[in-house]
Amino acid sequence: AMAAERGPAMVTCTAPVNIAVIKYWGKRDTDLILPINSSLSVTLHQDQLKTTTTAAASRDFTEDRLWLNGKEADVGHPRVQACLREVRRLARKRRGGGEDTAALSLSYKIHIASENNFPTAAGLASSAAGYACLVSALARLYGLEEELSEVARRGSGSACRSMFGGFVQWQRGERPDGSDSLALQVAPETHWPELRVLVLVVSGEKKPVGSTAGMQTSVETSPLLKHRAEVVVPQRLAQMMQHIQDRDFEGFGQLAMRDSNQFHATCLDTFPPIFYLTDVSRHIIALAHRYNAHHGHTKVAYTFDAGPNAVIFAPADAVAEFVEVVRRSFPPAANGDQFVRGLPVGPAALPQELVAAVVTEPVPGAVQYILHTKPGPGPQLVDDPSQHLLGADGLP
Repeated sequence: AMAAERGPAMVTCTAPVNIAVIKYWGKRDTDLILPINSSLSVTLHQDQLKTTTTAAASRDFTEDRLWLNGKEADVGHPRVQACLREVRRLARKRRGGGEDTAALSLSYKIHIASENNFPTAAGLASSAAGYACLVSALARLYGLEEELSEVARRGSGSACRSMFGGFVQWQRGERPDGSDSLALQVAPETHWPELRVLVLVVSGEKKPVGSTAGMQTSVETSPLLKHRAEVVVPQRLAQMMQHIQDRDFEGFGQLAMRDSNQFHATCLDTFPPIFYLTDVSRHIIALAHRYNAHHGHTKVAYTFDAGPNAVIFAPADAVAEFVEVVRRSFPPAANGDQFVRGLPVGPAALPQELVAAVVTEPVPGAVQYILHTKPGPGPQLVDDPSQHLLGADGLP
């Protein structure tokens, strides 16, 4: 009776989105989610993009339940179950099989509520943040401290990279059981304080082919993808880690653009072909190249995931001018005030010759808004109990 009055055991965590600069595309094991190549990403700051998840356990719960953005969802989803099963297995192992009376009973059912502070429809990698957050909250609930990127990987491959802040490598690994396929931090978010990120959200619909299905079709049909995984990525990974260590934006930016382009080339090489980039995406690519050519060096670098939104990396001192270039190239329809969100962006006056060289044919309304952010830390525990997404009754 005492436990019931105290309410459920409850933990809330937040976790970040990450953007790959050396892309993951293709699994060698679809059950364990083992990749055909290593990848490298930048973790984005949670002030702009984050998932918040509350996990609660109680003897009074009669079944496991899950809510996403306020709506009840299928807790039986195989990947959610894989994460639950793995965390409970680790907790059992940690307790040496014996039932620690102080520790939470593993037989208790669990309630999970999760929400994003950004629109899921915006095609921003919500599964990575979502599963990283789920695993972080469950691990805290059960008192686990160990390597958790391997568990997050079972939810969504890229989720293992969201278990760390800053710059993160997901090692391909060699073992068939996946025990060496995990994430490692290459450098913390404090390593490169001048680096900024602009997410250009294009007026878009849901992506035509989900990444899970898309990447397996690529594995089965694209010879270019095989060459990429075996030959190209290992070289690029080493180069990219060096550029990050050196804070060399020229090298970092060039390689990020090349790798994004090659990833989309493998999509085109898939049969039937997959198109994630739209006309607007291609306009943004051309704009970035004209802008860099005008300046004579790499001031901005684009990368695109499995969707049309552009992620632009830039040093802080280039942001204001480039945002103004985007505003002139894609004049906002109505929400002129809401066009730039996130971190503040100062005003910029554009020289006439830059406008003439770079802003060729404006496409009004093509970019919905720009989100200005920067690299940030990994998952965080939320201490304030008023922030829990579940009430004392274990319901949203």
